[in-house]
Amino acid sequence: MLDSITAQRLKQALSASISKHEIAGASLMLIKDGNEVFYHEDGYADVEAGRRMSRDAAFRLYSMTKPVTAAAVMLLLERGEIDLFDPVSRYLPGFKNQQVEKNGELVPVTREIVLHDLLNMTSGLVYGGTDKAGEHTEALFRELDSRLHGDNPMSTLEFANKLGEGPLSFDPGTSWQYGTSADVLGAVVEVVSGMSYGEFLQQEIFGPLQMKDTGFWMPEDQRHRLAKVYQDDGEGGLKPYAESHLGVDHQMNQAPAFESGGAGLVSTIEDAARFTTMLMNQGSLNGVQVLRPRTVQYMTSARLTAWQQQGFNPWHSLQGYSYGNQMRVMTDPGQAGGLGGQGEYGWDGWLGAYFANCPQEGLTILFMIQKKDAGTMPVTRKLRNIIFSSL
Repeated sequence: MLDSITAQRLKQALSASISKHEIAGASLMLIKDGNEVFYHEDGYADVEAGRRMSRDAAFRLYSMTKPVTAAAVMLLLERGEIDLFDPVSRYLPGFKNQQVEKNGELVPVTREIVLHDLLNMTSGLVYGGTDKAGEHTEALFRELDSRLHGDNPMSTLEFANKLGEGPLSFDPGTSWQYGTSADVLGAVVEVVSGMSYGEFLQQEIFGPLQMKDTGFWMPEDQRHRLAKVYQDDGEGGLKPYAESHLGVDHQMNQAPAFESGGAGLVSTIEDAARFTTMLMNQGSLNGVQVLRPRTVQYMTSARLTAWQQQGFNPWHSLQGYSYGNQMRVMTDPGQAGGLGGQGEYGWDGWLGAYFANCPQEGLTILFMIQKKDAGTMPVTRKLRNIIFSSL
């Protein structure tokens, strides 16, 4: 178990964040050498209803979906069903004859996007911005959101192909930019497997790992466990946020046509722990081998070249890290803005769901919140520093 001083500091830091209305509530779990050594919840899953945070609360993962998508691609890789240097256009015709913006003009790409580019965010696909690529992507997301509840919702494949028809922000492989690459990977998995992305994940990852509360939506009898999302109210407090974002239905109340490999999953802290423990165990959990050890080693290693790393470095809160297969990977703890360890990897989501696997320490940190634009918050880093200082 965790020593009492560390446990008390973690509880105090979490309580202070809730008291200051930075977050409404949270769940924190620590796993050491395969055993849960600390779990604590505080605050509210629903302030207005007076519903306290609970261990079985469900959270919209947003970008913490991305490492699951990387694992799905790794399954295809180790089975010999894909080559990471396959052009994306082999699976998605929308990616044929792509163009890139240079000096305000659209010109043909120097080479096609390959799957390796998608895994490492070196594809030239972005989430938004002022260039032609960003404008195209933002317009596509607006169309996706406008059709979300209509008679003709956009599918995973339609979204990916339409994304491919737009310009790129840079030539594939020449830089790094966070963007929609994981959504395209989900569509590739659909094409290769011949089933919907959600079916593939259920059959190959969630089912074998007994992640019974993870998917792209929640059945009605379970939806009461969904934590409410909050945002700053501009006056030092919090107010509810209930809009759909990035084509993900906020209510999670029906099977979506668009199953977002970059942002779409809902899960619990216990289910997330099953996935992270599988990775820590070199691909297995409770005797079930999902991925093979060499595959996990590849998946959890930094992949950026020195040139691509320059695109990643402006993300100042991730100094000391590189990137690979949809995750941050710590390569230089001496450069980091907090305590950590060599080889630590993980990711977070737009609403604050967060995990870090630290193989060197045999440690997993899982932190679940639901706050607009949260990502990795100051409280997340404070908790990390308390934890790492105790090791």
